[in-house]
Amino acid sequence: MKFNTKKTFLIGLAFMSICSFWQLYDNIIPLILKDTFKVGDTFAGLILALDNVLALFMLPLFGMISDRTNTRIGKRTPFILVGTFVSATFMLLLPIADNIKSLPLFIVSLLLVLISMSTYRSPAVALMPDLTPKPLRSKANAVINLMGGVGGIITLVLISFLVPKNVIKPNYFILFALVAIIMILSVIILKITIPEKKLAFERSIIDKEDDNIEVKKPTDNINDQLPVEIRRSLIFLLFSVSFWFMGYNAVVSAFSKYAKYYLGMKGGGFASSLIIANAAGIIFAIPIGIIATKVGRKKTVMTGIIMLGTCFLIASFFKTYTPIMNILFALVGISWASINVNSYPMVVEMSKNSNVGKFTGFYYTFSMSAQIITPILSGFLLENMGYWTLFPYAALFVGFAFITMQFVKHGDSKPMPIKSKLEAYDVVD
Repeated sequence: MKFNTKKTFLIGLAFMSICSFWQLYDNIIPLILKDTFKVGDTFAGLILALDNVLALFMLPLFGMISDRTNTRIGKRTPFILVGTFVSATFMLLLPIADNIKSLPLFIVSLLLVLISMSTYRSPAVALMPDLTPKPLRSKANAVINLMGGVGGIITLVLISFLVPKNVIKPNYFILFALVAIIMILSVIILKITIPEKKLAFERSIIDKEDDNIEVKKPTDNINDQLPVEIRRSLIFLLFSVSFWFMGYNAVVSAFSKYAKYYLGMKGGGFASSLIIANAAGIIFAIPIGIIATKVGRKKTVMTGIIMLGTCFLIASFFKTYTPIMNILFALVGISWASINVNSYPMVVEMSKNSNVGKFTGFYYTFSMSAQIITPILSGFLLENMGYWTLFPYAALFVGFAFITMQFVKHGDSKPMPIKSKLEAYDVVD
């Protein structure tokens, strides 16, 4: 069984498109709300939680709908194409609303963008396990996360160049337009290069030939109940997902404000630390995937949790920006990659081939629930207790994830037998 690197990179274009938008959303939308519309941090948190409220219902729904979809171009691709084009169109209204200072237009446009994004995020993520045999999913998810990091870095680089330091009211239209173009080009290339139906069929053949893989029989019921012990592991894993997203998302959704109003950074200068975090995640994503196939997904996730919580604790002691923070952000990127590369494959490892979209929906239900609560809760603390609360808050919830992960006993793939040392590096170009 060989890992097809080129195919996986191309599949990752969908996730790259998604991450390029969310990096823009997390960093620019809070600034627009605070600087243009003078919205307080608590209410801003409510607005920023809109995407997660929608995702809570729509991601599982569209995950299951795409499970049951059968078109000429596949079951995930139609959602990816339509969702991306509609999202890219509506997102151009956001900087227009900002420029004319129309809060109603901004909120309506934001709602339309978030609805559009919610229709294809689960199908886009489910595409990887659909086309990848189970033992290779940690490696594949490493590549997918790498591509997501590339999308995030592209947006951050654009922010650093297009958000001037000495302009009180920047015009964000060109920035939003460039990200929209990147999103559209990414999924066009995906459609041209990835024949979903053909590759899904090839994956099913590989699964049937591998004695270590439990294959879904055509006569099985898609709604079969999980065994009790697996269901227990799934529940604790999903709560762990919620907790580490509570911590991590609090930082990424507020760091642009934190850097400006607490650390004293100017313009798009905050993007440099986030670029370092994303770059570190990209560099280490594939090695982490390889390590996980040898030592196990859970051990790799636990290591990432310990590192992430420690970094957040140390960051809480800095009151002004210092280059040492860049080292911390590099470690944050590595830690988050260790968690993200392996947690989603652990969830879908407990699924069957016919309901990957459903389990993808479970994953996003819990991650999005956390991201509904955390902007509001952390925003309330920022507004009423001070910006110093951000990193201790994040460290606390990462600590909760460490506790719940102790009870996860399933989700590690069975190691593949390797005939020789060279075979460990055998990939398809």
